[in-house]
Amino acid sequence: MVAVPQTGLGGGRPSVSSRRSSAGWRFVGPFMAVFALVFLAPIGYSIYLSLFRTQLIGGTTFVGADNYTKAFGDAQFWSAFGRVAVFLAVQVPIMLFLALLLALAIDSGRLYGASFFRISVFLPYAVPAVVATLMWGFMYGTRFGLVGNLNEAFGISLPNPLSPDLILASIGNIVTWQFVGYNMLILYSALKVVNPTLYEAAEIDGAGQLQIIRAIKLPALRGALIIATIFSIIGSFQLFNEPSILKSLAPNAITSSFTPNLYAYSLSFAGQQFNYAATIAIVMGLMTMIIAYVVQLRGMRKEF
Repeated sequence: MVAVPQTGLGGGRPSVSSRRSSAGWRFVGPFMAVFALVFLAPIGYSIYLSLFRTQLIGGTTFVGADNYTKAFGDAQFWSAFGRVAVFLAVQVPIMLFLALLLALAIDSGRLYGASFFRISVFLPYAVPAVVATLMWGFMYGTRFGLVGNLNEAFGISLPNPLSPDLILASIGNIVTWQFVGYNMLILYSALKVVNPTLYEAAEIDGAGQLQIIRAIKLPALRGALIIATIFSIIGSFQLFNEPSILKSLAPNAITSSFTPNLYAYSLSFAGQQFNYAATIAIVMGLMTMIIAYVVQLRGMRKEF
């Protein structure tokens, strides 16, 4: 009598499902290890830091949620949060609207030199944020920049873009110049996957360009617009490079708490308040995640 090798839990060779499971974990394992090291571990350490407070007398002590209570009552933090919220509410719709117009213009097939135009619009995204901010900062200068040269050449007095009243709009202009091409490419890529037969059928039925845009192109752009909006929301709440670099050019307009990220940076490296800076970072991360998630839910339910 020939013995049949056992499989499964009773011994012998492992089952096919267990071999597949182990093979899957061998493929996923390296990614999970790197993910835990570079993503989960810093978040965990930041949460750990936020639960302590370092004082001159007494050293580092456990304070629990006291830092979070302090953050929710911090006027500087909420002022910075309100500033980036206004920036988000104004700059992001303008940028996405421009990106949408550019994507529709390029996809129409009626734009002369569309390939060159597409690359030209996308090119500012390849410029490093530091270089772009310095370039625009010097153009904004009223004594040494483009604004100052125009005032001197024409004998006029243009508003100072680096003044406290206009600095947020000036930063919005820089960000729009940098990222309108990036968002345009996302929307244009979504338009390229639309079946051309839909356009042909619409033209046969006598639909004009505006009707085609409203009935075919805008619904096809729905998912891409949601993605671009979420990316823009995250980028707005992460605003740091532009105000940080312009601070030396506009010290009266940009304070150390101009944005939440700049506030956390100042607390950490200038004020040596690492624990409270970690708290601000955690709070901003949670608020950004919640707002982006709400926008995603509303965007998926909303119809054109």
